[in-house]
Amino acid sequence: MAPLPLFLTAFVVGFSGAMMPGPVSTVTLAQSMRRGFWAGPLITAGHALVEGLMVVALCFGLGGLLRQPEIVAAIGCVGGVVLLWMGYGLVRHAWREGGKQTQDLEDEVLSPIGGRLGPVPAGIVASVANPYWFLWWATVGASYVFLSLERGVVGLGAFYSGHILSDLSWNSLLALAGTTGQRLLRGRLYQALFVVCGLFLLGLGGYFLWMGVRFWVSSS
Repeated sequence: MAPLPLFLTAFVVGFSGAMMPGPVSTVTLAQSMRRGFWAGPLITAGHALVEGLMVVALCFGLGGLLRQPEIVAAIGCVGGVVLLWMGYGLVRHAWREGGKQTQDLEDEVLSPIGGRLGPVPAGIVASVANPYWFLWWATVGASYVFLSLERGVVGLGAFYSGHILSDLSWNSLLALAGTTGQRLLRGRLYQALFVVCGLFLLGLGGYFLWMGVRFWVSSS
């Protein structure tokens, strides 16, 4: 595949990962409420850093290792536990500290999901905490990397830039929503938003933990 089609298709397919709700989306919304629009692009920069390392690792054969049943099970279990912890922290703080002023509540709620980190390291942590991220790269991402290598460094660069542009587009849209929405949300509505985000992460974490345990049992 030529570089231009690689770039365009990577941009479109990249939304299959970027738009999947998870830690990166939650952190982007939360940090944009606190830090403004530029939290979105900066979180994308941290996300892009670990994705660049993943692309390099796949070039050296990591894809086969990530598809091993034991590795898939471990990713599901560990990632599920991390997501459960993040979701629990969101719900607990939002519920317990609901009477606080908005800024105080924000400081408390954001801490479990990187609120006390800058946007770039928060993007790194949120990326590797998501089991879906590993599974996407072990399947769809690995296939694209191998296809891109037929065109060498140029093909790989076309794929990577198209993929990251989809992440940047989506996270910037979320950051814009978070920045404008923060002016509209006050008190209980603000609290409810974080409770909903926390419950979502709890559900996602429970799903991945269940999937990892089931995969572990079936492969043993």
